[in-house]
This record gives sequence, C-alpha cells and structure tokens, in this order.
Amino acid sequence: MERWVGRVALVTGASVGIGNATARALVQHGMKVVGCARDVDKIRETAAELQQAGAAGQLYPVQCDLTVEAEIRAMFDNIEAEHGGVDVCTNNAGLAVKASLLSGSFEAFRTMTDVNILAPTLCTQLAVQQMRKREVDDGHIITLNSMSGHRIYLGMAFYGMTKFAMTAMTEGLRRELREMKSHIRATCISPGLVETEFALRMNKDDPQKARDLYANTQCMQAKDIADAVLYVLGAPPHVEINDIWMRPTEQTT
Repeated sequence: MERWVGRVALVTGASVGIGNATARALVQHGMKVVGCARDVDKIRETAAELQQAGAAGQLYPVQCDLTVEAEIRAMFDNIEAEHGGVDVCTNNAGLAVKASLLSGSFEAFRTMTDVNILAPTLCTQLAVQQMRKREVDDGHIITLNSMSGHRIYLGMAFYGMTKFAMTAMTEGLRRELREMKSHIRATCISPGLVETEFALRMNKDDPQKARDLYANTQCMQAKDIADAVLYVLGAPPHVEINDIWMRPTEQTT
C-alpha cells in the first residue's frame, strides 16, 4: 500500500457499513479519501475521530445524492479543483428494495437502477477521465458488487439484475481499458452476508427479520470487506484481481 500514500480515493456511501470501514482503512494507510453520502454528519464524525487518532491520511466529507447526475458531476469537479483528481474510485453505495419482478413498483425499480447501476457507471466514467487527463496509468476502479451479481435470490430478482450489471460493467470496463492500452485496473468485490445496516434498511417494515438473519449466521463484518479492498489495491501492478467472491463460512446460498 506504500505507493498509495498521499493519493486520492473516492468512496461512495461512506457514512456507514462497508463504505465507512473502507474509508477508515484507506485513511489509515495514508490516502486522501473523499467520502460521500447524502447525510455527511457521520462522515464528519469519522473524519474527526481519525484526525484525533493521528491517522496518516485524511477524510474529506462531501454531500452527494447519487441519484442526481448534476450532484455527481459537481462532486468530481470539486475533487479535481481541491485535490487534482481521483486515483482510486470505490463504488460502494448500493441498496436493495423488497420488490419482486411481478409485484414490485416502478419506483422501487427506478431507485435501484439509479443507485446500483447509473451512479457507479457515471462515477467510473468520470474517474477514468480524470485519471487519463492527468496521465495516471495505475489508477483503480473498485466496485462493491454482491453474490447477487452471480446468482438469483428468490424475490430479489430485480436487485440481482442490478448487481449482474455491475459484473458486466467491470468486465466491460476492463476490456475497454485494455483496448486503450491503459493499465488502470478494474475489480469487483462480491460479498455474501455482511452485518451492516443493509438488511435493516431493506426490511424496515420488519426489522426483527433482519436481526434474526444476522443472529442466525456468523456474518462477515464491514472490516472484512475493507480488508479485501486493501488486498486488491496492494496487489502488484502487473496483477489485476477482477472479482472476489466472499461468503461467511456458515452461509449456504
């Protein structure tokens, strides 16, 4: 990770869960991390905590609604103006709405499409543009995918569709970068069950269901996924890790 010291990373959805753990890990390894979310209060708290602890890097909170194209573009303009541009783009933000194909609302489908597909695609496009503008040839695009990007869970097919799209995006990006003779790398990380606020938000009408889900399995923790991000970034430049599948040992699906 030494070569990343002082360089700039964007982490979307950095207020809680995997995004927050990832932002912490990158700051602790000396990176300048722009952490974005709609509500930045928790990111500000994390930034103050890291600074007080003497972390080697720094966390910069930015408010951004990833369903709004103009806000994403403004965020990247701000990163370029304040920090020069992105070297690592971590597309972490994502959500699931309980909406089956045959009964789910169009609003639910639209929300998942905006957050899970369009936002990371636009962030990826703008990040690569900034890298190439500065002749950064060792940048990295990391997308937090899901095991649902590789298999379908009953009742969650549309969510799975959005995650299959991220599998396709990463491979499509890899091929386009190779066509451009670029050494920018592209990686998906596909976790199974992680104990975060994800299931609680998905089951907000029945939070006990989410608590039972986490209680019945020794789940992975957000730090486990952040460690995978560090592993990917720490791979030597001639090695491109394209996808990591991660499950709790006890998970069967």
